[in-house]
Order: sequence, then C-alpha cells, then structure tokens
Amino acid sequence: MAALEEIEVTQLKGVGKKLAETLAKLEIYNLQDLLFHLPFRYEDRTRIHTLASLRPGMQGLFEVEVQGNRVAQGRRRSLEVKVQDSSATGTLRFYHFSAAQARQFTKGTYIRCYGEARLGKLGVEFYHPEYTVMTGEKNKVPDTLTPVYHLTEGIQQPRIRALCVQALAWLGRCDVRDLLPSAIRESYQLPELKKALAYLHRPPLEADQIALLEGRHQCQQRLIVEEFLAHHLSLLRLRQGMRNHPALACSVDTTLSSQLLNNLPFALTGAQERVRQEVMSDVSQPIPMLRLVQGDVGSGKTVVAALAALQVVAAGGQVALMAPTEILAEQHLYNFQQWFEELATDGTSTADGSSNADGSPIEIAWLSGKSKGKTRAAALAKIESGEAKMVIGTHALFQDEVNFHCLALAIIDEQHRFGVHQRLSLKNKGLRAGYVPHQLVMTATPIPRTLAMSAYADLDTSVIDELPPGRQKIETFAIPDTRRAEMLERVMKACHSGCQAYWVCTLIEESETLQCQAAEETLAWLQVQLQGLVVALVHGRMKAKDKSLIMDHFKAGKIDVLVATTVIEVGVDVPNASLIVIENPERLGLAQLHQLRGRVGRGALKSYCALMFHSPLSKNGKERLTVMRESNDGFVIAEKDLELRGPGEVLGTRQTGLIDFKIADLQRDQEWLPEIKKMAPQVAEDAILTERLIQRWIGNRRQYGEV
Repeated sequence: MAALEEIEVTQLKGVGKKLAETLAKLEIYNLQDLLFHLPFRYEDRTRIHTLASLRPGMQGLFEVEVQGNRVAQGRRRSLEVKVQDSSATGTLRFYHFSAAQARQFTKGTYIRCYGEARLGKLGVEFYHPEYTVMTGEKNKVPDTLTPVYHLTEGIQQPRIRALCVQALAWLGRCDVRDLLPSAIRESYQLPELKKALAYLHRPPLEADQIALLEGRHQCQQRLIVEEFLAHHLSLLRLRQGMRNHPALACSVDTTLSSQLLNNLPFALTGAQERVRQEVMSDVSQPIPMLRLVQGDVGSGKTVVAALAALQVVAAGGQVALMAPTEILAEQHLYNFQQWFEELATDGTSTADGSSNADGSPIEIAWLSGKSKGKTRAAALAKIESGEAKMVIGTHALFQDEVNFHCLALAIIDEQHRFGVHQRLSLKNKGLRAGYVPHQLVMTATPIPRTLAMSAYADLDTSVIDELPPGRQKIETFAIPDTRRAEMLERVMKACHSGCQAYWVCTLIEESETLQCQAAEETLAWLQVQLQGLVVALVHGRMKAKDKSLIMDHFKAGKIDVLVATTVIEVGVDVPNASLIVIENPERLGLAQLHQLRGRVGRGALKSYCALMFHSPLSKNGKERLTVMRESNDGFVIAEKDLELRGPGEVLGTRQTGLIDFKIADLQRDQEWLPEIKKMAPQVAEDAILTERLIQRWIGNRRQYGEV
C-alpha cells in the first residue's frame, strides 16, 4: 500500500504543472502535505438564510435571483449586482472582476452566495462573496462545516477544498503513518491520525465550533503534540550532532581575566558572576558550548563575553564577535580595545603549538562591509594567519574570503537580527582548524519562556537578571504628536540642566533612504526650534567614520540632541542621555521600542521615554503603548510581543520557517511544552521514528537550526 507522502499532488484530478507550482508555494508537494494543510477556521453553510435575516456583520449562505448589474465608476471602479429573494433585495459588490464574470450576472440568473452583510451606500451589501451559478437541478447544501484554508496567489478556496476532498478519498485506501506511539496517544486520550485528519477537513455539523476555533479540539491537539514533538526532537538531534564534533578545550585562565576585572571601574553583579562561571565551565570542555545569554538592556552581557573571549585567547584560539549593525559593532570594538589594550598574553601554548612568549598585546581585527582596499586586505591576512586573536565585525564575517586560523569561539550579539543562513555560515568557518567553535549567543531582547523552551531547546540558557546598582527605572509616557511644542520645551529643559536627549524618527516604509530623508527634515526643524542647542544627526547611510565622529561627540557631551533613525536601537551607551523621544512608536514592535528606550537610563540620572504617537491608534497600537508605559521588564514585554507578533517575527526565523509551526501555536499551546520534554526521550530511542517525525514536520528546514 502506497504511503500518502509518496503520492505527488499531480496525481489528483485537475492538477497540472502550473497548479503544482502554485501549491509548492504553500509547501504542498504530495498528498500528505495537502492533508496536513489544515483549515484555520470554519464556516457554517449547512442552512440557507433569507436576505432579510442577515443583519450587518452576520455571515451566511443565501440564494438570490439577479435583477441586473452595472459597472459603477467613482474613486474605485466596482461591479454592482442587484439581487433579491422572497424577503428583501441586496447588492453584491466586486472591486476586482473581469468582463466574463460580469456576463455571468444576467437578469433572471439564480446564484447561491456566502458572504458577510455590510451597510453600504446602496443598503445591505456583500463585498466579494463566494458564489456559484445554480443549474436546473437542486444544488445540495453541505452537510459538514466548510473549511477555510490559508492561500497563496493563484488558488482560491473552492479549488483547494476540492483538492482536499480528493485527498480524503485517497486517505481511505492509502497509508498515512501514525507516528505518535500508541502509549502516548492512550495516555493523553488522543485520536488516531487518520480519524483526526478526516474530522478536521470535514467537521460534522454538531462539532464544537468554539473548540475548533480556539485550537482545543482533540483532533487538533493530536496534531499539535506531534508537531511540537518533531521540533523538539529536531533540536535535540542538532545539539547531539554538534556535540559529536570536538571543540577547543580552553582551560580556565585567571591571569588575563583577573587583569581585566581589576581594571574595570565597577564590580560584576552577582548575576554576571553566576553567568560568567557557567560560560567558563562550558568553554573549558572539549565539547562545543551552546549557550544563550539573555539580559535586559544595560545588564552587562558584553563584559561576560569579554571574559569568555580572554579564556579562549589564552588557550590560543581565535574569537569572532558578530553584531547586526555597524554602530553596535563599533561600540563593541571601542569597548574591547579599551579593555584589552592594557592586557598581554603571557606566553601560554596555543592551539597550533605556537607561543605568545613575547607577551604581545591582544590584536583585534575589524571587518565590516565598508572595509575596503589595503585596510581590508591587511585585516583578512591577520585573521587567516592567526595574528588577530579577536575579530569584531558585522555580516562581513560571513563572506567567503574570510578565513580564520583557529576560530574557537563565536559570540553572536542580537542573534535574532541575523538570517539563519548567515549564522550557519559562521559556524562552518571554525571547521578549518578541525574544531566546531563554542557558541555564545547574546540578546538584550529577552526570549519568552515559551519560546526558549521550544526554539532554543538545543541551547543552555543563562539569564543576567540583575541591573548594575544605581540604575533608575525609566519613566515612560505617551503623548500625541499634536503636543509637539510641549516635547520641545521638555527637551530644552533637560539639555539646559546639563543632560542630553535622543529624538528618534521612524517611518512605516522599509526604505532606508526615506527614513534618512525624514530624519534630515527633522534635524532641520529641530535646529530652528531649539536655538542655542547643538543638534546633530546619525543614520544608517552615513559613512562609518562620520557616524563614529558624531557618536564620539555625543558621548563627549559636545552634542545636546541626537536625531537618529532606529540605527541607534542597540549598543549605544551614553550615560548622560536622560530623555528619548520616539516618533510614531505605533509603527514599531515592542521589542524594538524596549531596545530604543534602553538608550537612556544607563547612568544614575532619572530618565524618561516619550512615545509621541499619531492619532488615531489601532487597537494593536494602543496595546503596545500601554505595555510600554506599564512595564520596564524585558521579559514581560517579550511575552506580549510574542502574543502580538508571533514567534517567527520575534525570533527572526520567518524567512526560513523553522519556527513557523503549521498547526501548533506557542502562545496558545504552551501547556504542552513540559509534556513534550517528558515524552521526547521515549520517542528518541527509535531513530527511524524520530527521522520520520522530523521529515514530516520540518523537512529541509532542519539545517537552519544548526546555528
């Protein structure tokens, strides 16, 4: 008996090459894929309503006679179709239509429609209802709920429904492997796979529609468990695969780290010291470290990373620190140069047998996309020879011509900002010396617990949950942009008291050029409004040296107000800045707003964040601003961000779909995660079953987790 995953969709009636290509956009290649493409909601089309009974906002099935049609001109051209039944008259309105479609609506034609009643300029109207022209024989009303599927361009609901009906017929005579062990099914009272799939594609009229809508139905839970289990097993397998390769065992070094700690103007917090010990222990092992370090803005993750880097350098390995923006990478370069310039290696043996017997300073190489000519060539040569023990840069570290001598530790800052292909590429660069690099992933965007349990099951997690002493809570308030004059007064007052301020410009457009243009206009306006203050601009399209100069002047207090795009989101550290004004905050995600807010409150000064919004706010926009006003806790904000935006966007894996679950929902179904951890070891004992589960739910996307 053939298995459903072995039967291509082209075996279905009406599926040719073109439709197969369209289905491929939905990741549907075979009958199993089609049946696992489940409805996201249902409609009740089991009874026919009269037009008079459909009040505005109600959806329903109705049968009507066409009275005539016309193309209405106006701001938007539309096809108006006048219809009536025995109870009332109404209008069908189509903004996208063809001449052939218009010809279908001749006077006297009977049609069956499904749509939502709305109040329009002609009374009750139905915008783009689904419809069929009724033939002479009696058209049968469905006896099950009607499924609604996610679509892509080139396919409509009626077509995909018809294909699923065909696939269900194959389900009766073909094998679809039930990969959930019977002991687990029985323990949690979950139905068999065939039954669950058949039910979810054609639920009976008496089905609990509320449970189906909320994802609580037993048949949905059956598939949710299997999908979670596949993801968990995939990440555990990735972790095991990584640990099968050797890493450079870097014995705990006290000389360099003690020098650095003695030179710092502050003592480590208890949380920093705890996480440092965890990282030191990991890096001393010949097994690759895989550790995620979470810490809110300003908690001191970079110092912990620097101490880990010194441990590796003392053992003769190289360290790569990768940041998502030039400004953040430059901030790291500045910090590491300051910290390392007074340190020197003490002559310990290196991984390749050579020695740093001369006690030479630790060489730091800089590499960005804008590194050119002789400067770039010199940096590449030092990286390849191993002369550069520390390499700091942006995505340029991924480029093919960058060859490391002995990359033993990869520090990835703000990991979610990188594409997974890029992170995968950096990991592979360590293999030249025969080692898999230790990986230290840092984020100031706290990962919600639910996400960490699922998306980072292959990583050990450390949390720096303590801010340095003296830091004050940032007071956040929202203000409409109609009160711009008040904000100007507040900025003027803050600067006259000796503090500095940020003014952040955001645009809904993705175009960096437009963002910079808006920032330049804001700069010109503020320079006129804030007479007597020094106002400057920094944005992503400036030359690196110009950005550095502006930032140095701002840090030195030579600039009162810094106008910026969201390029300052991470990494910029100016303790004297006590006020940040964020324009159009409703256009940004919560995590990004929290990062921007973290540019102030970095010293002992009482600091403020003004969210200057444009009315009217959407419901989502209001929720975001409320959360920002009520909480300074990055983890609370992260949980809300997950709820509002979804895991793919929060993690930055949307471009590959690794965390884009097909059926499961991390927020909704989080109570299953502890149970999955319990059942995973039992299933993992069967290698063939594990591989089938991973292939069914993740397929070729699994490599993107190898980061």
